Amino acid sequence: MTSEMLLNDTVIHLNHYEENKINDSYKISVEFDVTSEDYHDITTLLYKGTFDVKVPERNIAFKGTIHEYSTSLTNLYVKGQIGQYKLTLIETEKD
Repeated sequence: MTSEMLLNDTVIHLNHYEENKINDSYKISVEFDVTSEDYHDITTLLYKGTFDVKVPERNIAFKGTIHEYSTSLTNLYVKGQIGQYKLTLIETEKD
């Protein structure tokens, strides 16, 4: 299984990875945990909406945008909490 990806050089450790091609463009769906300690940084990153996406284990790199996004918890400001994030990215430009 693919264990990590990078969004704008931020390493995201993955629990689940799924990869598809649609009209020769990548569609990647991932799940990952976010701790209360990382919540602010990850949320700030995701608000950008468009990223340099890299999946080193699959030798994939592309410019992508968020297609779908959800989280099991909406408030991770409580210390010790862990939320599961689901994110689907669609390739928007070829590198």
